Amino acid sequence: MNVVDSCGWLEFFADGPNASFFTGAIENVKELIVPTLSIYEVFKRILQQRSEGDALQAIALMEQGHIIELDARLAVLAAHISIDNQLTIADSIMLSTSIAYNATFWTQDSHFDKMKNIKHIKAKKQ
Repeated sequence: MNVVDSCGWLEFFADGPNASFFTGAIENVKELIVPTLSIYEVFKRILQQRSEGDALQAIALMEQGHIIELDARLAVLAAHISIDNQLTIADSIMLSTSIAYNATFWTQDSHFDKMKNIKHIKAKKQ
């Protein structure tokens, strides 16, 4: 199973320099887990930068994966992860979802680069 961080989705949709790093995980929809938080973050950013139509198209692609809502169990796990690793709420929710579903977490956020079950690539400037 795979969870792609919001930054990875945005990189993919923008066809950024690291887009190919995330492509395999995104296109393998049978193994793709999509936290609702990621839908929020991606929709918001694309809406700000492009249009609502583009944002809706992005979300339609994301919804091909298994959508995971934040429930009480994930919220508690995320709180522990946040404290233990000094992560923001968004990062801890994304990471806790990957842990709860025994998934690999794909990201280009540098604060994840030394954690277990993380596929990390250094962010590149466009």
